[in-house]
Amino acid sequence: MPTPIPKKILARQHEIFADYLRELDKHLDDIVNERVVDMFEIRDFAEILHIHPTHLTNTIKLTTGKPPCFFFEEKIMAIAKDMIQQHKPIKEVAFKLTFDASNFTKFFKRFEGVTPKEYRERVFEEALH
Repeated sequence: MPTPIPKKILARQHEIFADYLRELDKHLDDIVNERVVDMFEIRDFAEILHIHPTHLTNTIKLTTGKPPCFFFEEKIMAIAKDMIQQHKPIKEVAFKLTFDASNFTKFFKRFEGVTPKEYRERVFEEALH
């Protein structure tokens, strides 16, 4: 029978995850509002949280079953979709989220299954019906 994980350690894991999400939201807000121009990497969040990047990654994987980049990419996609639905030009959305247009299209299609342009057309088509 495996040794149970002490409650104190479990609480710390959830605290690290919550801190990561809070810093992630703050950073993406800074990106969208052009207060910063470079997208953070996991090591940047680890530095803010005063922990090692490997510890951050392992803790989030252990706590959620998913790597930190999953949450990062999920939030970027939510922002991108919202901006596209607000009729923002796709190039502007890409630029705001620190992508060049080509890489943004690849990123978007990997998660949504369609290009940003196809997504926009589908959303507006659905709005008409």
